[in-house]
Amino acid sequence: MSLLLGVSLLAGGGYAAWHEMHTSKLQALWLSRYAEKLDYRLEAGASDRILFPEAGPFDRRLGYSALPEFLQRLSARGFDIHEQVRFSPALARYADRGFFVPYPEKSQAGLTIDDCRGEPLYENSYPHQYYERFDGIPPVVAMSLMFIEDRGLLNPGRPKANPAVDWPRFTMAAISQVEKKLGLPVQAAGGSTLATQVEKYRHSPEGRTGNAEEKLRQMVSASVRTYREGQMTMVTRQRIVRDYLNSVPLSAAYGHGEVHGIADGLRLWFGADFAEVNRLLDSRRNAGTSYEAQGLALRQVLSLLIAQRRPSYYLGAGREDMARLTDSHIRLLANGGVIGTRLRNAALLQKVTYRDLRLEPGVREVPSSKGITAARMRLSSLLGVSLYELDRLDLAATTPLHGQLQGQVTDYLHRLADPTFAGEVGLFGERMLSPERTGDVRYSFTLFERGEQGFRVRVQTDNTNQPFDINEGSKLELGSTAKLRVLTTYLEVIAELHGRYAGRDVAALRKAEAVDPLTRWALGYLIQNEDRNLPAMLDAALERRYSASPAERFFTGAGMHRFGNFRREDDGRLPTMREALQESINLPFVRLMRDLVSYSTYQTANSVELLKTDDNPERLEYLRRFADREGSVFLQRFWKKYRGKTTEERIEVLLDGMRPTAPRLAAVHRYLMPEADRAGFDRFLRTRLPDADLSDKLLESLYTRYAPGAYSLPDQGYIARVHPLDLWLLGYLTKHPEAGISEIITASSAERQEVYGWLFRSRHKSARDSRIRIMLEVEAFTDIHRRWQRLGYPFDHLVPSLATALGSSGDRPAALAELMGIIVNDGVRLPSVRIDSLHFASDTPYETRLGIAADAGERVLPSEVAAALREALGSVVEGGTARRLRGSFMQADGEPLRVGGKTGTGDNRIQTVGAGGRLISSLALNRTATFVFYIGPNHFGTLTAYVPGRGADSFRFTSALPVQVLKGMAPILQPYLEPGAHTQCQPPAPAAPMKPTLTASNRAGA
Repeated sequence: MSLLLGVSLLAGGGYAAWHEMHTSKLQALWLSRYAEKLDYRLEAGASDRILFPEAGPFDRRLGYSALPEFLQRLSARGFDIHEQVRFSPALARYADRGFFVPYPEKSQAGLTIDDCRGEPLYENSYPHQYYERFDGIPPVVAMSLMFIEDRGLLNPGRPKANPAVDWPRFTMAAISQVEKKLGLPVQAAGGSTLATQVEKYRHSPEGRTGNAEEKLRQMVSASVRTYREGQMTMVTRQRIVRDYLNSVPLSAAYGHGEVHGIADGLRLWFGADFAEVNRLLDSRRNAGTSYEAQGLALRQVLSLLIAQRRPSYYLGAGREDMARLTDSHIRLLANGGVIGTRLRNAALLQKVTYRDLRLEPGVREVPSSKGITAARMRLSSLLGVSLYELDRLDLAATTPLHGQLQGQVTDYLHRLADPTFAGEVGLFGERMLSPERTGDVRYSFTLFERGEQGFRVRVQTDNTNQPFDINEGSKLELGSTAKLRVLTTYLEVIAELHGRYAGRDVAALRKAEAVDPLTRWALGYLIQNEDRNLPAMLDAALERRYSASPAERFFTGAGMHRFGNFRREDDGRLPTMREALQESINLPFVRLMRDLVSYSTYQTANSVELLKTDDNPERLEYLRRFADREGSVFLQRFWKKYRGKTTEERIEVLLDGMRPTAPRLAAVHRYLMPEADRAGFDRFLRTRLPDADLSDKLLESLYTRYAPGAYSLPDQGYIARVHPLDLWLLGYLTKHPEAGISEIITASSAERQEVYGWLFRSRHKSARDSRIRIMLEVEAFTDIHRRWQRLGYPFDHLVPSLATALGSSGDRPAALAELMGIIVNDGVRLPSVRIDSLHFASDTPYETRLGIAADAGERVLPSEVAAALREALGSVVEGGTARRLRGSFMQADGEPLRVGGKTGTGDNRIQTVGAGGRLISSLALNRTATFVFYIGPNHFGTLTAYVPGRGADSFRFTSALPVQVLKGMAPILQPYLEPGAHTQCQPPAPAAPMKPTLTASNRAGA
């Protein structure tokens, strides 16, 4: 009786298992109920219940795995999370166990960028083509896939079937794995269904099944994903077929990168048109087409379906193997009734032709512009990814660029190459252009609009059609635009002095120490004037007069220099600083910069005491620093001439620069090759002095006299008549041929002090004084550089010379625009915004929206200084170098918009000067002319004309050119300058000053 009961129970259990394997009813019931709990919601603010995937290829490619790092970087650069998904408790537990989160995954994703109106500027989604619906797949393609991979997947007799498990295949695969473990000679069987394959190549580490645990994770994840939408699974199974065809990995293609999906595979492997292949293979649409064309299309698709197991091999060395496998599968499809005899025969006769991607690259052209390129580069920098990786992220971003205005300005700049149009705009004349050269000038334009959270770039474009961005990627000498930075620093210093002394009475002011000219003037002003408010003092500072005479020589940059004015008629003037800015007169700014250097010097060190007596212990430290700096400068020069050469070539370079004598060559050889024997020494000298009488006795004497250690490095250099550090560097590079400049500077610390040791021993105090003055000037420019950097100066150092007042340290148009934005914004620096929102992973469990943080402002100038600068810049347009622009922009009521700015011309050359200052040669490197401007209370920007290379030698245009170009642009810009008019973008901030949030450093990464 008990045996009968046991048999009955076993039979019942076996039947129940068989029934479940064929119907999946229990799985459907339980898993669908469980999957209902695995939900998520998008809510405001940062989420405290979200888990990001880790290792899956698709999770990495789409950016889901990297989102924690992205969010950390964006937070540090001024972005806040506005919305983010929250996992349900059940989903959080499920994901924490390592299973793949179930959601409808995308067939296509990639980067999109919209402009400020929500209009698309850039879209680059992958794969480029795909099957949108299962019904769009030709039946023969779907049937071929299932015949090869998963024959029972779409069985209509199993409406609740779990596609993640094919029990017979799974059982055979498990048995074969056991037999393999036992060492039996069997061929391992695969148990993967299409559903688990999709999970594997999307979400498993490296897209592989590393062990049994990973296979179980794939099966569970695929099962839960299947029943997420209910117990009936036919629609889900059809979606698996579609998803596999859309996303199967097919190696990578030159010029394109990773290939995913049959559509891109057809295009990139065979150069086939996806739509045409589908038409040929769809019996509903291919009437009248030849079997040969249908056979080739079928062969191409089958080749890709087969190749997915070893795509890199089959795309490269395995093409013949793939052809044989394809033939075999064509016959199997015919025998299985999937295709007919005529199509089989036609397909067997065809041969696929592979696309030569080096001759025909797989790059798909995407419309772009300089503004879009800048936005992509900014996104790339924000996220720390390459442009290739960026384009494949599941990311939608918005930029404040105004697409329509961007297009209009770009078209206008391109038309300036046409002499007829350039003439209509008024670009011909003295200090402008001639008709035959209009096409050689490049123009770059940016327009910003200030908003509450940043300086939003509305236009960034040029007429170069090149990736290089003059605005952000250049270091150019922009001439007199540097005067704006000098004037800003000057007024900032006056405001500092006002804050320091304005509260004191006259008696205290008379006792205050005033060593530098600016402090003396400030004290005198406050003593003489009862009205001590800062705006009045700044106005008086702008009325200070400086000589424009070029007669004086200036000790700066470690030597004596002369400077000239652009116009000789200015040489005899004594203009105010307002007039000097208005008419861009050079010498007053050189003298003003000298006063700023003096002010900075006396703020940090008592140079009077340093220069008074040799007994001051600080003098020694200054001399040491001079030796360190001067030696570093020379080493960099020497390293450049040796860089990229062999040891033998480097020695020849040194010897070519000296007049050879036996003692000089002996000193060089014994220093550079101290271990060389006498025979090698003799050959060296006799080879280079073939006509000299070099007896054995003389050679022996030279070999001994200049033995290693016999002379100090400075003496060795003196004997050889080369700079000692040149000799040291060559010796160091002989032992360390791959050394870089940083290593060389570090290694030469002692030698630099040794070479300049004469400074410490010299009887002449004046020699030491001049070196100390040089170091004091360097330190002063370090302080000035700090001030400039706080206002957006983009480079790591300034040239420590008064010539920096005229532009010798270089600048960048975008950085000048940022300075103008600070002035327009009453001294509050905001981020320059080229990306204002990011939307990651829309409609997924990782969805996150970010926007600009609200606390981005930092006060960097007193509002009174900004106001004084606006007035001074306005005078440049009202009656100065930009007066041709006066009245060009109007308000809605017909009144002129207030316009201000600063012009600058850079003529960048390498000049060779002979004795007495005689000019021997002059080689043009480029010519630039820039106008940095504001228009009304909310808009500002830059316009630069630029001619690169030696062709600049034939151009004489000045900043009048960009001013005239901007004037011609006025009809295009005018409709967009009124708040909210025609822009459909966010209206600008009101003209009233904004209340800043003071921060330790500016969060200007957006």
